[in-house]
Order: sequence, then C-alpha cells, then structure tokens
Amino acid sequence: MPRQPRLIALGYPYHIILRGNNKCAIFYDDKDRRFFIECLRRSKEKTNSKIYAYCLMTNHVHFLIEPSKETGLAEMMQSLGRRYVQYINVTHSRTGTLWEGRYRSSLVDKDEYLAACSRYIELNPVRANIVGRPDDYSWSSFRYKASGKIEDIIDLDPVYMSTGRTAKERECNYSKWVLGGIPEDELKLIRSATQKCGIIGSSIFQNKIEKDLGRSVALKPRGRPRKSL
Repeated sequence: MPRQPRLIALGYPYHIILRGNNKCAIFYDDKDRRFFIECLRRSKEKTNSKIYAYCLMTNHVHFLIEPSKETGLAEMMQSLGRRYVQYINVTHSRTGTLWEGRYRSSLVDKDEYLAACSRYIELNPVRANIVGRPDDYSWSSFRYKASGKIEDIIDLDPVYMSTGRTAKERECNYSKWVLGGIPEDELKLIRSATQKCGIIGSSIFQNKIEKDLGRSVALKPRGRPRKSL
C-alpha cells in the first residue's frame, strides 16, 4: 500500500518525531545532545524555520516546527539528520542506520492546539518517569518558556505570547498550565494524529486544509483541548 503524501500547508507548525532505529539510543551522553542542538540550530538558520518546542529523549526527539517554505521541513530534517549521523558514527565508532525510517509529522493548528502540542512535547520526560517535573529536565524547551532560561533556538509562538503582558507573567501562566497535566482525551488525540501523520486541530481547521489541498484527511479530530492557557 503506497504511503500517504505528507500534509504540507504553509503558515502552520508541525509536530515532528524522529526515532532511533529499532528503538535504539540516538544519544549516548550530554556531548551528543549538545551537538544535536547545534545541528538543529544550523538547520533552522539554513531553512529560515521557526522552532516553538522541542524535547530530546534517549531514543527519539520531538519538535514543533514551522517551516518558511513548502520544502523547508524536508530540507531541515535532511540537513539535521545527515550532519548528526556523521558525527555520531565517527564519535562512537558505529555504522549503519541511526533513524527509524522517515520522520513523522502532524500538522498543527495555530490556536489552543499549538499550546496543547507544546505541553505534550515538554511533558514527555515526566510521562517516561525520568523526572518528576518538566523543569527538572535540561533537554527540552520548557525551562525557557517557564523560567526564562537562555535558549536561542526557540521562537515564542503567538499562543504563548498571548498568555501575559510581560515575560514574567507569561512564564508564570505557562508553567502553571503545563504543570496542570494533560487531559486523557487530549493525550489520545495527539498520539493518534502523530501515529497517522494527521492533523492536530478542530473540524473547521481540518475542512480548511482539505479544501486547500484538494484531498481528504483521514484522521478525524475529537474535540478541542479542554484546558486553555
């Protein structure tokens, strides 16, 4: 059965997941993670993309990326993947495939769904029982948005910017909201959309994308995120 073409719609972010082959580790130590962040920075600059959230886990990574052109996402992932694989193979004397096939991408609406997806990404270490709180984890975008930690690869999305009049107010409001956790139905929606490379958004957004692309989008949304910022 042929693979479905990716949903490409300019002006919207994508939830990206890049996994290690056979669930193997893609990071061996913090030096690897730092180099990966540098690769991410270079790929972002090369494609003029925006990064709204990220989280580096042991055997996979999450991003929330808005490309500036139709080919931007593919170019960014290709540049990032190639540079990092060369580094990891030389540094750790390995050969063979590092990634598990092609990356997964889900189109995300620029409303509360964008915020919900950021929360989902940044709570990954908590769901995996690596840390008790997202601010205890060094390799995600949470501490930048919740406490002002210096992080030059992150762009502040419009939903986040609407949560307060000052940086401190936004940090406080965002932190409280993320620490409140994710409703189960929202968690299932994001996981399902990610698995099927579908849409994270409302039925109105889905209909708009179907009209713009001229084709049906299989995954049906299950309602709006219940907790607003």
